[in-house]
Amino acid sequence: MRSILNFNRKSLGTTIFTSMLGLVLAAFLLIALVTFFQYKEQINDYNEERLERKESSIRKMIDFFLRKTTYELKTDKIPLIFKDEIFEIASVQGENLTLYDLEGNPLITSTNELFDSPQLRKIPKETLAQLEAEVDKRYVNKIDGQISQQLSYSYVNDPKYKPLAILEIQYEDSESFINKEMREILWRLVVITILIVILAIVLAYFLAKYITKTLKTVEDNIKETQLDKRNEKIETTELPSELITLVNAYNGMIDQLEGSAAKLAQNEREAAWREMAKQVAHEIKNPLTPMRLTVQSFERRFDPQDPEVNVKIKEYSKTLIQQIDTMSSIASAFSNFADMPAQQTEMLDVPKIVKLSLDIFNEQYIHFASNKEEIHANFDRTQLIRVVTNLVKNAVQATKLVENPKILVDINDLENDVEISVSDNGVGITEENRLKIFEPKFTTKSSGMGLGLAMVKNIVETYDGSITFTTEEGKGTVFRVIFPK
Repeated sequence: MRSILNFNRKSLGTTIFTSMLGLVLAAFLLIALVTFFQYKEQINDYNEERLERKESSIRKMIDFFLRKTTYELKTDKIPLIFKDEIFEIASVQGENLTLYDLEGNPLITSTNELFDSPQLRKIPKETLAQLEAEVDKRYVNKIDGQISQQLSYSYVNDPKYKPLAILEIQYEDSESFINKEMREILWRLVVITILIVILAIVLAYFLAKYITKTLKTVEDNIKETQLDKRNEKIETTELPSELITLVNAYNGMIDQLEGSAAKLAQNEREAAWREMAKQVAHEIKNPLTPMRLTVQSFERRFDPQDPEVNVKIKEYSKTLIQQIDTMSSIASAFSNFADMPAQQTEMLDVPKIVKLSLDIFNEQYIHFASNKEEIHANFDRTQLIRVVTNLVKNAVQATKLVENPKILVDINDLENDVEISVSDNGVGITEENRLKIFEPKFTTKSSGMGLGLAMVKNIVETYDGSITFTTEEGKGTVFRVIFPK
């Protein structure tokens, strides 16, 4: 049982197009994801660095005011030391500041929100524990909400590094700014990707067209490949290296095909001539046998004294002449078939020549018709007569056993062609004989070489014409010959 492979019917051009488009879109998604996470990480690093710079600057200003103050450096004096200075520092740095005592109770702040919100009046114990546990005595608490914030806690020390208070810096992450920047970056990526997609579409279209053009040429050439004509090769001078192998394989196949076709044609010709020789030998042997018997009989029975000797000689001679005529007709038929019709083309009046061809027939049931009185075409006069007489002879043979035989020879002008049809109401052609009807040695008659239709086909095809037939057993046959004017 033969297995049939199922291949995807999607064209190569479509595959190239979709692949390039998919590659561009995948690259855009990858770049967008990498950009998003990279930018977010950079923003986080930027916020941390900015907070450290802010904190360092604020601590320097606090240390400056501690050295400058005339108050005693104690925790309970912090509100007096930074009564006005905390607002100055907050204004310069652009951040809200709060100073707590070492237990986390608020001392002074640059914003009233701290005291307006009861839950924020004191630093949570967990935060104090985290601050105490840090090696550098600095702890940053991130608060997520509608506005992302970072609260930085660190100790404020006197010149002898004794803790006086706890400094809280309220640092707001610029999330809205970050999101805006991110949207702008992504929008630029989208615009660039759209341009790249358009470029990829154009590039994929021309690339697919360029690649499939050669494949289409190979496909067209393969479809037009025939054994009975010379097949053109494909030039490889302007092809990419990837396709040269394919085209070279095709060209090699054409060379092999031509060699095989030539060898096949030669073998067919030799086989045909061998079969023809056998048929000729067989047909010649048929009249030779009665000729031999007649001569032998004459030799045994000849008597010069016989009063009827002249009559007997006449009978023997008549028999020999009949058999010689049979051999002569066989030789003529074989000669006519072997002699390829030369294109001695002349402008003929087809109805006139066909009528002339029918004059040799005495059958009254042969009728002639033409849709025009004059139809001119280029053909050889002798060969056209051969075509018509052979077709009519076959029609006459097919209607011998019919009670009311009828044969119609009809000519039609087909604008650029001429059609000659010979129809009969004879016995028709059997199913098994239809494929062999134009073979050189095929015949259904009791005598003859079976060369008539083969010769007709040979002549018609020499003049770029065609011969076809339709038949129905018991009802008749129609042969149609069409050739150009």
